[in-house]
Formats: sequence, C-alpha cells, structure tokens
Amino acid sequence: MNGAQIVVEALKRQGVEYIFGYPGGACMPIFDALVDAPEQKIILVRHEQGATHMADGYAKVTGKTGVVLVTSGPGATNTVTGILTAQMDSVPLVILTGQTITPNLGKDAFQEADVFGVTMPIVKHSYLVRDVKDLSRVVNEAFHLASTGRPGPVLVDLPKDVVSNEWDEDFTAGLDLPGYQVQTRGSSDGIEYAAELLSKSKQPLLYVGAGAVISGAGRQVQKLAEKLQAPVTTTLLGKGAISEMHPLSVGMLGMHGTAYANKAVINCDLIMAIGARWDDRITGKVSEFCPDATKIHIDIDPAEFGKIIQPDVSINGDAAEVLAELIPLMDKLDTSAWLKKIENWKIKYPLKFPKRGGLRAQHVLAELDRLTESNAIISTDVGQHQMWAAQFCKSIRERQWLSSGGAGTMGYGFPAAIGAQLGKPDDLVVAVVGDGGFQMTMSELATAAIHKLPIKIIIINNSYLGMVRQWQQLFFDNRESGVDMEGNPDFVKIGEAFGIKGFHLRRAGDVVKVLKKALDYNDGPCIVEAQVVKADNVFPMIPAGAAVADMLNDEPPKSQKMQKPVGST
Repeated sequence: MNGAQIVVEALKRQGVEYIFGYPGGACMPIFDALVDAPEQKIILVRHEQGATHMADGYAKVTGKTGVVLVTSGPGATNTVTGILTAQMDSVPLVILTGQTITPNLGKDAFQEADVFGVTMPIVKHSYLVRDVKDLSRVVNEAFHLASTGRPGPVLVDLPKDVVSNEWDEDFTAGLDLPGYQVQTRGSSDGIEYAAELLSKSKQPLLYVGAGAVISGAGRQVQKLAEKLQAPVTTTLLGKGAISEMHPLSVGMLGMHGTAYANKAVINCDLIMAIGARWDDRITGKVSEFCPDATKIHIDIDPAEFGKIIQPDVSINGDAAEVLAELIPLMDKLDTSAWLKKIENWKIKYPLKFPKRGGLRAQHVLAELDRLTESNAIISTDVGQHQMWAAQFCKSIRERQWLSSGGAGTMGYGFPAAIGAQLGKPDDLVVAVVGDGGFQMTMSELATAAIHKLPIKIIIINNSYLGMVRQWQQLFFDNRESGVDMEGNPDFVKIGEAFGIKGFHLRRAGDVVKVLKKALDYNDGPCIVEAQVVKADNVFPMIPAGAAVADMLNDEPPKSQKMQKPVGST
C-alpha cells in the first residue's frame, strides 16, 4: 500500500462515513485512493471553511468525529476559522491537510504553508508526518485525541511524498501517547463534599453547559434536578441538556438569557456548574457574580478550575459519571419557596416582542418552533437572529442545537446544517441565518443542492449587521458605522440560480402560511427570506463587562447614557 491508501484504510477502520473536503495537488494521492473506497463519501465543498463547519455540524449531532481533507497552502489556511470554531466549542474534528514534499519544507515551495505552526494555538494537538511508517498510528491517535476527554480538533499535516511512498502496513501499531490521561471518574471526597454543600442549600441553581451535552449527561441532569427540586439553567451550547419545556428549566442564562434565569443567578445561594466554564457571556463582571453563593464546578478539563471563578469545590471528571455517583447521595431539598419565586419571575418577565410595526424575527422563530413542535435541529449563524433563535426555539433533547459559541463565527450556521442533515438524514434540520453571515458561506448552496438535502434555510434579513448596530445604538450614541448591508441580493433569486426553491416573507400575516410551505417541501433545500424590521433589538441584555444585576429587560430611556461596554460583541 502507498501512504494514501494507508490513510484511507485507517479512516475506514475508524468508521468514517463522510469526508468534507476540497482537492488540490498536495492531497491528490489521498483523493485518488478514495476512488477505491466508495463507502467513504466525499462531500465536495465550495470553500474549505465550509468543510470545517460541515464536519463540525456532523460531529455535534452524531457525537462522532468529523473529518476534513484539504490541500496545502491556502487550502489548509482556509480551514483556520473552522478549526478555531471547533476548538472553542470542544468539537471533535480530524483535519487532514496536504503538504509539499518533505525536502521542500521551509523553502517557500509552491503552495507551502506552515499549517502546523499557524494552527498550533487553536488545536488540541497536531502532527506533521514525515515517515509513511507512522501514518496508521498517527491517524488512530488523532481520532483518539479528538474524541476523548475534552474533545477538540486535531490536525494531521501530510507531505505528498509521505502519502506516495509504499509500506507494508499491518495496522497493529498501538497508540504512543505518553502522559495523555483522561480523568473520567470524579474524586469521591469531592463528590461527597459537593453533596454536603448541596444538602444545605435553600436556593440552588444547576448551571449546565456544553460539556453535559458532549458527555450525554442529560438524563442524569434531569434526575438530579428532579431529586433536588432545583431549577436548571443552560448556556447557549448547553441547550437541550434538559428539555426547555421541563418545569424546572429556566432556559438560557447570560448576556441574552431569560430574565428569570438571570434573576435566579443573582438570588441563588448555591450554583453548580456542570460541564460549563464560567465564560464572560455568563459571568459579566466577575467580581459581582454570585459573590455570596457557594460554587461547585464539575468539568473534565482541570484547566478550567479557577480560571475565571474560584469554586468552593471542583470535581474533575466526566459529567455523566460524576452525576451518577452524586445522585444517590442526595435527598429532596426544601425549595418550594425558591421555585415559587422563580415561577413569579417567569410570569413577570416573560420573553416577549412587539406585535405591531412590521414583521419581527421573533415572530418568525416562535412560529417555527410551534409548527415543528420544538423537534427541529436548529443551526444558527451569529448575531441577533442567533439570540432570538436561542430564546424562542426551544431545545427538548441533546444534540438538537448547533451554534458557534466561543468563537462567534459568522457563516457557521448554513454549512453546519449541511453536516447535521448528512449526519441525521431523517431529522428536520433548519438553518437560521442572518443576511450578513449567510453571505460568507452561501456558496455552499451548491453542496446542499447537489445532495438534495431538505434543509430549511431561514434568512432573517434586516439589511443590517444587527447586533453591531444594536451596540452602536445603545453604547455609541447611535453613530452607525459599517453596519448597513445595502446591496444585499434577492436571496430567493440566488437560491433559484442553484435550483433551490425559495419563498419571500414580508408580512406578519403570512408567517404561518409561508413556513408551512417550506416545511412541506422536501425535494432538496429551500430558502425563506424573511424581510424583517430593520432596527429591532435583542432583550434581555446584560452589557458586556456589566454585572448580571445590570440586566436590561427593555429599551433604556433615551435620556439614559449607557456606559461603553468592555469586551466584544
């Protein structure tokens, strides 16, 4: 076998179903070897960034490792945004990049880029393979590293001569990863201490992140919540760890979380983070975040302990395993007064939006949620539409919600939906995107059309970079700069150019009718271009760097001068 055939066989042995990629000279031997491996389907993308987001979406909905294959130089560097996105959100990817021949390394050869060096800060691990004898082992190690512990992207750089050389491979080489150990079972002492702290709580709050979803700990989260009678709030990427229809759910917390979730954060006497990392979108002003509450932190990555918040007890382990050991130690708490208080907040501070004044994105998304009975897999871009989707599209199970959290990557939503639809062909997949982000990766319409994927693409078109405009209005005296998306195309006509069905949506009275038509159409993808009001704002909102207690539930009075935020949008 030559090196390329070894790589393809190693991928086959890993159970790889789809390879998202784009060919070129340096990776041509691998593409050639794939001709003889029809069980591994090549999804030819239109841009390498799209390949990484598709692999990301596939990984998120299936729990498997996504695979990307691209060529050297610009082909490899075009994956950087997607690699960062996966690293920030702990998504298991293996990225195979072609490279110039080993004698040319470091000599500025044609299409040479030091992708190993370029990506080093944004991968879990990386390899530059210099010997054909190492290929099988390295591929196996890459999958092991990507998918165990805290998942993440692993890059394997493959010089063309290495994948062209021949070797009598028997595929028996074991992993060679000295020092790499994953702690899955938590400390019994730590779990017992956490149980002791929980037993003394009168107003507990379970704060659940993406780590719980990755672990598959949803059943244990619900069981613990019900046993304790404790409310549950989730991060943006923790949506679905417990059904948002469950009476103990208070929805998402943080910058654009529900008012009642953030009220619970302010008033709890104990907060337990389960697979969550206390990021800045949650804590706001750290010095004023739950200063008097007991803090418990469960995480598989010990690097997160004390990084932002110093917990009273930290438990290093897999969320599902730790909770399984914790639950038998717990008894029901006396939380009736606490739950009554939260129920009153839900009544007093519901999610709402104006019912007049034109078509509202919130209206479109609330009806989408109702018509799909909260069962659709939702994949979003980044911006106002993302936050409205998080608020009004309920997640009722794990691996149902796809979004770029840590990196905030515009252009993520649509290609991720393609990967999700391939991973879950029988599920309804909806891409909720903005007019700005969609244009960054809309070339992947060709990929969706060729494979006749029945994705519903809801474009929330306000002809603005809406979230930036909102910040400019609130914090920069409404001095708009670089946010008007004048020149947007007719997205329905764009879709038609790819042979994709499209629907215009302009009137509030047509929302149900148009959405039903889109949901009933399954002969490939379809587009709904919702032309919503231009200047709508997302609330609730905690200004960046402000305390959770400084949450805005609605538009501030025009006379109120807002302090410029600390941090990014």
